[in-house]
Amino acid sequence: MVKEALGCTAVLGLDVGKSSHWACLVTRAGEVALNGPVANAEADLDALFSRAPEGALVVVDQARNIGSLAIRRARLAGLPVAYLPGIAAHRAAGLFAGDAKTDERDAMVIAKTALGIPDSLLPVAEPDEALDAARMLASQRDHMVTCATRDKNRLRSILLESCPAFEALVDLSDARWLSALERLGGPWGIADAGKASFGAVTRGADRARMDAAWAAIAGSTRPSGARVAAENPMVAMLARRIREAVEEASRLDGEISKLLAGDDTYRCLTTVPGIGPRTASELVIGVDISRFPDHDHLASYCGVAPRNRQSGSSISSVSASRQGNKRLKNLLIFSCNSLVRSDNRFGEYYRRCRDRGMCHGEALKAVARKRVKVIYAIMRDRVPYSA
Repeated sequence: MVKEALGCTAVLGLDVGKSSHWACLVTRAGEVALNGPVANAEADLDALFSRAPEGALVVVDQARNIGSLAIRRARLAGLPVAYLPGIAAHRAAGLFAGDAKTDERDAMVIAKTALGIPDSLLPVAEPDEALDAARMLASQRDHMVTCATRDKNRLRSILLESCPAFEALVDLSDARWLSALERLGGPWGIADAGKASFGAVTRGADRARMDAAWAAIAGSTRPSGARVAAENPMVAMLARRIREAVEEASRLDGEISKLLAGDDTYRCLTTVPGIGPRTASELVIGVDISRFPDHDHLASYCGVAPRNRQSGSSISSVSASRQGNKRLKNLLIFSCNSLVRSDNRFGEYYRRCRDRGMCHGEALKAVARKRVKVIYAIMRDRVPYSA
């Protein structure tokens, strides 16, 4: 977007909002030619863009959701569009006079930052129906995972207060445990149902673990009847919600894979050791590889590149940056667990890292960083992985 920003005649900065935006048009000379609110409606946006001079660049601070209509109408009007990330706009605001937080000032900051610091701008990808649909499904899947995590934390809180020894043995990632809690309730509902019923519901699970859970209940003091009567329905409800959220997330993963099945980048990524459908879909959805000139920039965006600190002649690398896409960072690091015992190049590299004194987590991060080099080349060239 640097070329577009340098060659534009003016910048129309939009501080986007749900019902209305604030528009600030700044010319190349730095003069504010237009400044005011505009409704988030097609007719009003079309009227705004018709007033923009030829060669103007439209810059928004949100590329999706509330900013999507403005982007579509700007493109229909023949105007190029760029995106200034919110964190960049927030930091740039400190360079301007005043510290008020208003829509008018924010729009001015967006426009003048685009003119003065074009490197801060990101391109807005052209619409791709399959990718947009996959992105929407991925957002819903993430919501379901968040709901499941929230309910798991709440359920564990209830079980911990009721019977800590039992809670320590519960595996909420196992569908059989969820089934037992959904059908029988908490530890005292399980006790009332009897060991045979507990065993029938959890058939196929780790018997030693189940026996230990039953012994934990038997060795604990039962709370009052009123508490047990209140606890069992809550446990059953939370277990049901967790099961439903996990099942829905799994279904959405399947839908996303179907949508991306025809995408060359997605197919090539699944050939990389340790990259499954989930990680491949997140990379395709979340990474526009044309934005990254090399694998170092991609690694930095994913949060797996070490930060360099330099002062005079002294330079050192410290731990990986906490910035970047946290979802991609976690997926890229945790998916390396499957490579630890493998005989491929990544498994060998992991073992060399451990031999150098790295702990397991540090070695996983190092493997993830090394694998990003391969991921970058595959996404750039759209070719399958070859050892």
